[in-house]
Amino acid sequence: MNARTVSLLDVARAAGVSKSTASDALQGAGRVAEATREHVREVAARLGYRPNSAARRLRRASTGAIGLHLPQTATRLDYYMNLAFGAVARAQEEGFDVVLLAPATGTHEPLASRVDGLLVIDPEIGDPAVPGLLGAGIPVVTGERYLGSAPAPTGAVICDNSASLTALLDHVHARGARRPALLAPADTSAWAAALHSTAGAWGRTHDVPVEVRTVSFAATPREAEEATLALLAQAPEIDAVICAPDGAAPGVLHAAAARGRAVGRDFSVAACVDGAAVRGAAPPVTAVDLRPSAYGHACAELLCDILASRTDPATVRTHRWALEARASTLGPVG
Repeated sequence: MNARTVSLLDVARAAGVSKSTASDALQGAGRVAEATREHVREVAARLGYRPNSAARRLRRASTGAIGLHLPQTATRLDYYMNLAFGAVARAQEEGFDVVLLAPATGTHEPLASRVDGLLVIDPEIGDPAVPGLLGAGIPVVTGERYLGSAPAPTGAVICDNSASLTALLDHVHARGARRPALLAPADTSAWAAALHSTAGAWGRTHDVPVEVRTVSFAATPREAEEATLALLAQAPEIDAVICAPDGAAPGVLHAAAARGRAVGRDFSVAACVDGAAVRGAAPPVTAVDLRPSAYGHACAELLCDILASRTDPATVRTHRWALEARASTLGPVG
């Protein structure tokens, strides 16, 4: 058999169950024992079974689509494009298309007839679309929590952003940095708020003040360069800069070079978001790999699980990150 000819009845016969039991097992519905459910899924995977998405949508009166809302500046950020690809890949496994929602300020009640659920990624307090999306009357999964006033999402996938910045600060401190600084957006998102609070807490714990300068959420390398030049002019004792915005860290490298600092030797540079720009910089920049494609996959998976009643509403899942140490911090500092 191949994937184009295997039917639900074929799966049921091979698994030794009824067609209705096979259907319930594959959809996560009905009163099916977990062992039976896993057995049916294993048989379906072995046979190459693919559900008829159109038929499934008709049975559940589904639109066959989920909406994806990204921050307004996301279209020029590598991180969000990779996240979107991960979300699309997971949604397609469930037979859903993904609709990228344009920024809007109006009401979102019609969304209930256009999509089955929503993914709202890194919701910011200043984004006028977010309250309407959270109140659209359909399941919503957020990537990170929303700090503003609005109905709670149906579920969330979060990263421990406090732990990731702590790991970066510990890393540069272990390499000898004694006056670190952080370039971060204003605390209008859960991610940015965690960075600000963690910088203060880490500084108090280690008796090492962390100089924090605010830059835009989607700061360009040029903006990061200008912020770093101003920082070093005012506080020349700074010996490490951690840059939060995606892709902006090369600007910090340029500023350090302009000030005669030897990155990786007497000056450390690190980034809160890994990506092509920091991996390909000279020198390559130490960064937190947030695994954006896997993050998008995890957000879409939670929404699909909620839509299929495979998990309870209000579920919060945690996404793993990894610290990637590179040449920008690996030499002696100070």
